[in-house]
Amino acid sequence: MDRPGFVTARFSYNESVSDYRQEEREDAVDWAERSRAAEEEYLAQLRGYEPVHPEPAWRSVVRKLWVPLAFLGALFWKFKAAVFVVFKFKFVGTALSGLVSIAAYALLWSWWFAVGLVVLLFVHEMGHVLEARRQGLPTSAPMFIPFMGALITMKQLPDDVWREARVALAGPIIGTIGAIAFWIVGAATDRDFFTAMAYVGFFLNLFNLLPIVPLDGGRAVAAIHPAFWLVGLLGLVALMVVFPNPILILILVIGGLELWSRWRHRGSAESRAYYSITRGRRLAVGVTYLGLAAFLALAMGATHIERDL
Repeated sequence: MDRPGFVTARFSYNESVSDYRQEEREDAVDWAERSRAAEEEYLAQLRGYEPVHPEPAWRSVVRKLWVPLAFLGALFWKFKAAVFVVFKFKFVGTALSGLVSIAAYALLWSWWFAVGLVVLLFVHEMGHVLEARRQGLPTSAPMFIPFMGALITMKQLPDDVWREARVALAGPIIGTIGAIAFWIVGAATDRDFFTAMAYVGFFLNLFNLLPIVPLDGGRAVAAIHPAFWLVGLLGLVALMVVFPNPILILILVIGGLELWSRWRHRGSAESRAYYSITRGRRLAVGVTYLGLAAFLALAMGATHIERDL
């Protein structure tokens, strides 16, 4: 006997399955359309894509140089009268060598750091110039040598080791004052850049106090006793072993030659007169030299900025 209710139920079940499969097929078609739309959108984005090519090194250098050079050119045109005054007072070599040094340092560091470094070197060298001219010694304007620092030349040597020590120590003393100025600005403005430049200034002046010619410390300790040159020479050799550097090698060669030359002429009457100095003056040089070195070491510790790696 047939059961209509059961047949109807089976027909309803089949119809529901058929509807489910129909919905499933419709969903599959929708996903395909969505996939094609996404693919078309991606291809449209690719049409506007331009590959990034690495920039040549010379273009990078030109890009770094043209802005400051254009700025300097504008300054020259605006203040050309002042520039001519600089030429008149024979500072053209200082200005040009300073600009070359700034450009050279900017290849490795920032422009601001390069300018700050040249300013610190200039202040240091002007200390030598001021003291030498105070003694009546003709000197040149400071000249900058990229990656070597700066120097002045004297057409006449001081009369004795006491005057030479004063000229030598004037550079680190005035240079330290310049670094302190950076330190004060950094503390007042809470800018780490100025504090970091103060640290660099303290380091440069402390390095110059190494007791070996041609550094300032070598010319200063000659008033204490020339034997300090040998101590400085051995210390520089040890430093060069730990931190090999072409600049240290050059200083070592120059210092060794100067030490040998002065040692050979140590017994002459002219040499004995030159190195003759009273005990009070020798003490004054020693206190100034050691006190300045101690202050610079402490100042470096106070201005050192920790950097997270």
